[in-house]
Amino acid sequence: MAASSNSSLSGSSLSSDAEEYQPPIWKSYLYQLQQEAPRPRRIVSPREVENRPKHYGREFHGIISREQADALLCTAEGSYLIRESQRQPGCYTLALRFGLQTMNYRLFYDGKHFVGEKRFESIHDLVTDGLITLYIENKAAEYIAKMTTNPIYEQVGYTSLPKEKVTRRLSRTKNESKRRHVSNEGNSSVEKVHTFRGPHWCEYCANFMWGLIAQGVRCSDCGLNVHKQCSKYVPSDCQPDLKRIKKVYSCDLTTLVKAHNTPRPMVVEMCIQEIESRGLKSEGLYRVSGFTEHIEDVKMAFDRDGDKTDLSSTTYPDINIITGALKLYFRDLPIPVITYDIYSKFIEAAKVSKPDERLEAIHESLMLLPPAHFETLRYLMIHLKKVTQNEKENLMGAENLSIVFGPTLMRPPEENAMTSLNDMRHQRQVVQLLIQNEDVLF
Repeated sequence: MAASSNSSLSGSSLSSDAEEYQPPIWKSYLYQLQQEAPRPRRIVSPREVENRPKHYGREFHGIISREQADALLCTAEGSYLIRESQRQPGCYTLALRFGLQTMNYRLFYDGKHFVGEKRFESIHDLVTDGLITLYIENKAAEYIAKMTTNPIYEQVGYTSLPKEKVTRRLSRTKNESKRRHVSNEGNSSVEKVHTFRGPHWCEYCANFMWGLIAQGVRCSDCGLNVHKQCSKYVPSDCQPDLKRIKKVYSCDLTTLVKAHNTPRPMVVEMCIQEIESRGLKSEGLYRVSGFTEHIEDVKMAFDRDGDKTDLSSTTYPDINIITGALKLYFRDLPIPVITYDIYSKFIEAAKVSKPDERLEAIHESLMLLPPAHFETLRYLMIHLKKVTQNEKENLMGAENLSIVFGPTLMRPPEENAMTSLNDMRHQRQVVQLLIQNEDVLF
């Protein structure tokens, strides 16, 4: 958020609705496609097959022809079986139904299952990953080919440092980096194939990293995470002195709480506790914006220090810096608190005309949220209800707060400005109802 230079409110600026809403960096299209991909359906052999390899289950049908396999698989997309070759006994084939045809892959096992470079613990995982890849590459081949045309590399990760600091670091490490990477064909050391636990987004192109395992590569120096095809575009002068940063912002919410074994993100809990301890009566709370560089300092502190981050008034006397950091955390989530797949249900719930039925529809939608998202939203709404209870001093009622948090907590899965504009009223209505009825809905 840009801070106004003529502000008279103790180093803060009033933000308009337009300034409050910032389009998300992360692009959800490929994530949506992965959700739509066919699911594996194992076709079980009706008989016990003799000499079945111990690493295969009942999906093994023994020696059958391609035609027989095709007949067994024609029932549904994603169905699969394993057969032994008629011409080469001891060689095995994975037969998989996709795109209304049966696809056959030579199948190997060396302690893990594989048909290409990726190795899997189970056939089910191998097929799941294969179906995701086939579906995405079939539906989005042209999109994938153009992914690298609008990079966001300088907006995320360690390059979210203030630009002058980045410039100084780059100039200081440039020669050293070039020497270090000269044997790496001019690229940065983004060469180690990596498996990301939980949803992950490429920090070069901002697109989802699809698949179950080996979705991309991670730089061994600075920790940058990118698609393999994006890695060749990453500048060679990465900053290894920042490699130990623990990323908190821009990390998938569920992944973060699992990693830290907490019910909700520490950013949310710590910011809210600080705001409630000294800021509930602050005029324009959440509507007034702290200076951008100070909010970025808080973000970097969380990435660097985690739950040891100091948010005290000694370090950040302006409470609007803390509210700004909290709002930034929610905006930076790759999957919003109200997730893409449940978004439309909340919008439809807001359109229900009868108040009691509307609340019931919102409650039913809440029950569909992943546990970490539900708990985070519940905790935030309890807090925002406390903010409204101090409305006489802070001038922030449920309606005002819904204007601030509507587009922050809810984003349509389609990156469409018209959809966002049309839904904005309903987004605000949902958040307003969540605040006003948090004791009933949660």
